[in-house]
Amino acid sequence: MPGFTLNIAVDALLKKEFDLYRSKGEPHPLMVKHGLNAVPFKHPDLDKWRANFEGIEYHHKPTNLILHGAIDDLWVTPERKLIVVDYKATSKDGEVTLDDEWKEGYKRQMEIYQWILRGMSFDVQDTGYFVYANGRKDVAGFNGVLCFFVTLIPYEADSSWVEKAVFDAAACLKSDSLPAGAPDCEFCAYRKSIRIVETAS
Repeated sequence: MPGFTLNIAVDALLKKEFDLYRSKGEPHPLMVKHGLNAVPFKHPDLDKWRANFEGIEYHHKPTNLILHGAIDDLWVTPERKLIVVDYKATSKDGEVTLDDEWKEGYKRQMEIYQWILRGMSFDVQDTGYFVYANGRKDVAGFNGVLCFFVTLIPYEADSSWVEKAVFDAAACLKSDSLPAGAPDCEFCAYRKSIRIVETAS
């Protein structure tokens, strides 16, 4: 599907903003506002970890699978615990929450990132954060500028399910038979429709 180019622009600008405080070893004002005792994490591989098609990487030896994920940011506490941070952008009326059903994917993504980082031997805090930029529609006009409310949403993650999912994925890949399609999967529905067309022709 086409990329969400405005969201990508917000991500890029947030990275520049947090990198400024990273270079100074100081907390971002958003972190101070929410009483978070941490600073943006410095690491020589951070740019690689944030790059699509590179990212953080963990070789899961029991399955021989290599898992990747491009993170948005990492923060670190005084105890040297890493905090996984994901940037999100939207424009909606009212308070932004993580309650929507389709945001379960955001939560799973964060938990996978935590699992990969632990596999890389980092000490990772269970609580991750979403930096959410909500586009404002209450201003007088556009005037070439988009204004946002920016908030910090904590998420108590649980990555205990990931290991089994990796084993299940490996078993599926090695199997000689295809798994059954899920009734609510749009990709399975697409393949089913294509199969009907191919059969008819």
